[in-house]
Amino acid sequence: MKPHHRRAVYAGSFDPPTNGHLWMIRQAQAMFDELIVAIGTNPEKQATYTLEERKAMLVDITAEFPNVCVTQFHNRFLVDFADSIQADFVVRGIRSGSDYEYERAMRYINADLQPAITTVILMPPREFAEVSSTMVKSMVGPQNWQKTIRRYIPDAVYRKILTDHGCSPED
Repeated sequence: MKPHHRRAVYAGSFDPPTNGHLWMIRQAQAMFDELIVAIGTNPEKQATYTLEERKAMLVDITAEFPNVCVTQFHNRFLVDFADSIQADFVVRGIRSGSDYEYERAMRYINADLQPAITTVILMPPREFAEVSSTMVKSMVGPQNWQKTIRRYIPDAVYRKILTDHGCSPED
């Protein structure tokens, strides 16, 4: 009997991807046969980076993982998307107590919508716990911002942000 292929989805806006996102991807891809990193688009939210830019950054930072695929979904529940691609797991991260409360509630709602899909919650290490895409974007601009954001984002994302702001890696 052939073992079941374990497919999971890790979704977010990834606007831009951070080292915390990369940590989540690294952990999840080691746990599953296949990890789908899905960029969720929400018509209610205005992204800083286009869908194509976010996808390119994610493809670049996940290139070392042969079992990771980057895609997107639009205006639908994550568990319904997961079901549509035959994923058995949804991977979520929690960084704080408020994240926990939100993810706990979503886990139960997701189970109501798609009972066969299991939510797997990972907690990143302390160095990533306080970093969000919004925080990274808010640090761009003031003197020495390049040095400040460097520690929070993968190389490909860093290069993209520098280029977008007319800087070179040596600045």
